[in-house]
Amino acid sequence: MAGQMSGLVDKLIHKRMLRRWAGAGEQAKVLDLERLRALRSRARSLRRMLDRVIHQADYRLALPVIGSNIIRKPLGTDWSWRPPLWKGPIPVPGLAAVPAKAPIYDGATVFHDCIRSEMTVRQIRNSRDIDTAPFGFRIDVFRFDGSFLSLVVDLPEEASKGLRQSHIIRMDVSVEMERPLEIFARLNIKHGPNVEQIVRELPLKEGEVMVEFDLAYSNLDEKRIERIWVDIIIEGPEMNQIVLRDVTFSRRLRAEL
Repeated sequence: MAGQMSGLVDKLIHKRMLRRWAGAGEQAKVLDLERLRALRSRARSLRRMLDRVIHQADYRLALPVIGSNIIRKPLGTDWSWRPPLWKGPIPVPGLAAVPAKAPIYDGATVFHDCIRSEMTVRQIRNSRDIDTAPFGFRIDVFRFDGSFLSLVVDLPEEASKGLRQSHIIRMDVSVEMERPLEIFARLNIKHGPNVEQIVRELPLKEGEVMVEFDLAYSNLDEKRIERIWVDIIIEGPEMNQIVLRDVTFSRRLRAEL
């Protein structure tokens, strides 16, 4: 009941404010200059606050909705995940002159070996009809004097729980670029003192950009898995803009023959 009364009072106050400012708009035609300046100052103060509300509302209500976790899941998927970098806003959305090891946010790190960094990175808001991730990650590279550039994504503990050699780990990517280049994905699984690595090239010319890592061809020790991460390796990035609109991971058991 109290909530209903509060809502009714808010509506009445809002209507009164609308009538008041509508009247002020009419009075502005005839007010003396001193009173008009005071009215303009009050109107500008109100407009600043209203613009902030509208800006935040437009930002949060734009599609895809922030926090959306719509992920393509193949039949039999027993685990799926979208990294936080593509799921919600990060505290520091961008970096210029990116250092050799630059933590971006919560398990996502950019690595390179340039002597002089001429690249910027930025989290951007997705707004295309085909986007399912709320945010994307853009890398702008100008002169590049290094030998490698990669974005390393740490997978959560859930990815390793119950992981077996009969599993297939899949990575789906939505990517845009100014000029054609090659992108590779390297799955790394630390088990005991060893690190199992599987490398796949992203099929960028195909409509569905995804790679699968079949653990049947690995020497994985299922009982000693400590950590899993994926290197997204960008070859020849000079004078290019690469936008990773979305990156998701899923896991399923291979069909028994």
